[in-house]
Amino acid sequence: MKKIILIIAAFTLSLFTSYAQDQDPKAKIVLDDLSKVTKAYKTITSEYVFTILNKEKKQTEKQTGKVFVKGSKFKLEIPGNTIVCDGKTIWAHNKDANEVTIKNFDANNEDQLNPTKIFTMYENGFKYKYEKEEKVGAAMCHVIILYPSVKPEKKKFHTVKIYVDKNKKQVARLMMMMKDGTTQSYDIKTYKPNVEIADNVFVFDVKPFKADQITDEREL
Repeated sequence: MKKIILIIAAFTLSLFTSYAQDQDPKAKIVLDDLSKVTKAYKTITSEYVFTILNKEKKQTEKQTGKVFVKGSKFKLEIPGNTIVCDGKTIWAHNKDANEVTIKNFDANNEDQLNPTKIFTMYENGFKYKYEKEEKVGAAMCHVIILYPSVKPEKKKFHTVKIYVDKNKKQVARLMMMMKDGTTQSYDIKTYKPNVEIADNVFVFDVKPFKADQITDEREL
């Protein structure tokens, strides 16, 4: 679980910087359109396949996941774990150990998981360049290369590729090239905007758990 959270957190850095003046104008048009469309959605529900490719060992790891987003609220389902956030509190349920960890949520903390920013992660702290057009499944996509521009030496990755569906103006794939030689990718299998999601989906019920199964790390 820790590996998955760190990887997703790396995608969702909140870096308080603006676009650089030397950005590729063609890439900027694509990304600005993507941002406009994504931010207009009230909710997003997405299913994805997460893949880690290790070229040296020729190994591939795959996991499926599902994410629900509504404003600053989110719910993430990955094998063995459910993570829920109501915008103020984040609950992490480890199903194998049947334990729950509770923390205060800070949207500006780059070390905390925040899937609400996965689809707009390119907006801050990156330079970008238009690479080519390429098919992902049946969708023709723009391929944009992102390079971290804020403290790149501290990042675990050196390059990110974002594949944007030309017709739907939605993310179809995210790929991260890591400094350890692995490639990590998210293939978006379903992407449903503006689906009605009740607010109680983003609150985790701890009543069924015993006191020794709950770790509350909130600063009250």
